[in-house]
Amino acid sequence: MSSYKVLDVNDDLPIRTKGAVHSGKVRSVYWLTDADSARLIEEKGYQVPVGTELAIMVISDRISAFDCIWQGENGLNGVPGKGIALNSVASHWFSLFDKAGLAGNHIVDIPHPYVWIVRKASTVRVEAIARQYITGSMWRDYAKGVREFCGLQLPEDLEANQKLDNVLITPSTKGIIKGLADVPEVDDVNISRKNIEDNLTAFNFKSAADVDKYEQLLTEGFALISKELEKLDQIFVDTKFEFGYVEDKDGQERLIYIDEVGTPDSSRIWDGPAYRDGKIVENSKEGFRQLLINNVPDSDVLLNKDRMPEREALARDYLLPEAVMMSVSETYVGIASKIVGRELTIPADPRQEVIDILDKQYGLID
Repeated sequence: MSSYKVLDVNDDLPIRTKGAVHSGKVRSVYWLTDADSARLIEEKGYQVPVGTELAIMVISDRISAFDCIWQGENGLNGVPGKGIALNSVASHWFSLFDKAGLAGNHIVDIPHPYVWIVRKASTVRVEAIARQYITGSMWRDYAKGVREFCGLQLPEDLEANQKLDNVLITPSTKGIIKGLADVPEVDDVNISRKNIEDNLTAFNFKSAADVDKYEQLLTEGFALISKELEKLDQIFVDTKFEFGYVEDKDGQERLIYIDEVGTPDSSRIWDGPAYRDGKIVENSKEGFRQLLINNVPDSDVLLNKDRMPEREALARDYLLPEAVMMSVSETYVGIASKIVGRELTIPADPRQEVIDILDKQYGLID
């Protein structure tokens, strides 16, 4: 066994909940009972309306890429410190957004580096993507001759990894949106602003003005993170934000940031000095994707969507060398420590720490 303890399974904690635990690729969400939500709002003085539903959101150290979860040798079924790195970075940006007077977010409390207490939001069904450089899937399509992305025209003669004149907003669907003429019924498909404006209800927007609002919040958030990373000589390449509606204490509905922002999972971050030297050094999950492409026996399995069953079998059976998992850990913990301005401490036993804190300080463990 590896000497490192990771939090790989995060959906079986003995937290008192109402209904099933909702488990995503990286985070699990435990909706609290109405009684516990009400008790914590009162006890902790959370600035949310009485009756707001709260959830415990627990991040894991699992790593997903190419729509699969990957494991390492010696029982290392996650990347040490990855969960803490993501949570620390996202809450750092959220707090700077607050200071800059941008929209709020869904976090009401942070009991432990692996745990957020969040309020329920009505999710906008758009993955809000902003790009400052042409790279990744956009470059692969551009190289094949595609010039229109999400209703935007790109000029001729762009080169790989080139900085774009403006930040481009290239949204995709969050989940599968059914019954729209111009939108294929698959998750994560590119859409245009016009698709959204023509189908506000399907994308869960309350008004056309809120489409302007989400673009404004995406652009302002992108600019703030970009400027802060510049101070560290890091380049904010592209990112994905998510938005949702909540009700304020005064009864007003408000669009806020949800999920995570500006993390190495949801963004590409490049090393500045290397870029100026003509090289790309990834300080984000993209580096792990490249490691996989270079390590697996047949990289086409990862890149070809028609080979999904083979890909799932590969991810299930293939164990990455422990050295690979540790180098990914260094990337995540390294960039996160830079961003938050202090060394991150990786807990010896994250699972037990989380249970103890939620028991003793929050009274949520049965």
